[in-house]
Amino acid sequence: MNVITADPTSRTAIPISSFEFWPGWLFYIPVVLFWTLMGLRFRSFTLPTAANPRVETGGLCGESKSSILDQAGPVARAWIAPYVVMVTGDDDLRRACAALAEAGLSLPVVVKPDIGCNGTGVRRADSIEALAAALDSFPRDVALVLQELVPHEGEAGIFYVRRPDQAEGRITSLTLKSAPRIIGDGVSTIRALILADERSGRIPGIYLPRLAHRHDEVLPAGRELALVFAGNHCKGSIFADGGRDVTAALTRRIDRIMRDIPDFHFGRIDVKFHGLGALRAGEGFRIIEINGVGSEATHIWDSSTSLAKAYRDQIMHYRLAFEIGAQMRRRGWKPTRPMALIAAWRKQRRLMASYPMND
Repeated sequence: MNVITADPTSRTAIPISSFEFWPGWLFYIPVVLFWTLMGLRFRSFTLPTAANPRVETGGLCGESKSSILDQAGPVARAWIAPYVVMVTGDDDLRRACAALAEAGLSLPVVVKPDIGCNGTGVRRADSIEALAAALDSFPRDVALVLQELVPHEGEAGIFYVRRPDQAEGRITSLTLKSAPRIIGDGVSTIRALILADERSGRIPGIYLPRLAHRHDEVLPAGRELALVFAGNHCKGSIFADGGRDVTAALTRRIDRIMRDIPDFHFGRIDVKFHGLGALRAGEGFRIIEINGVGSEATHIWDSSTSLAKAYRDQIMHYRLAFEIGAQMRRRGWKPTRPMALIAAWRKQRRLMASYPMND
């Protein structure tokens, strides 16, 4: 096998499930139908946006990523990878370096859009030249987050839910992520190695465009090359269900962190972690992003997950989003108006179309 994954997230021999790469419009038909039924039942199709009322659209779409992190109190802030925000314009490199220096940050950093999803536009900058190239690849007047590159190998998505009338929240999903890598043999080209693997060879359209300038390069024997940097399934990262790694210690830690973000009840915390033992103990991780009601319990993209289980888990989470939204509405919070939600979605879609290809 040419593609390897970072142990311990590789836990299945099934390269791709039957539905992993269905078109989105097809896979989400049952989810949309369920959302519609819940909207009729609760008399609001945007009710889940009230689940996190201090976040624009509850984090359903178009929200500023940094605005969620900015709400963190001292407890939560201690676990978040440091970051700065800038808007592209004139003299970007000088302003970026000044902002990083003022925040006590240095290269390498991750450059990512403040509004977006699915890892679109995420770039890694290990040098001044790479930072300049990343900044130049974005259009003007776009807000970017420059965040410390967390050196930990492990990456996970932790889904957190807390009903407003409950003192403690719970982890409903844990996804372990790994970047596929090819191993050179001193003979085969990068393109050939990708096409020869049982997983990447079935979805070459995800990996080949990103490496178009290196298709004919021959990797030396034993040399590894990561096929993707952004930890997103649709960008090619491999996801594994880490539900068995959810512990009481990790749940307590995540709950304490998330209760330090005002009125946040439903979403996914993306983290980089040092090792599974430390993560289980609620230690050794840094938060790189917090997503609201538009996020997904991504363990469903484990290749061994059945389609029935994927839909059951999706429906369970969106039912919770409506129920929490209903509780918050009774407390006086209002869901985002439909036209405002559509405007936010259009803005996000327009911005994402202007972003460069992710690393």
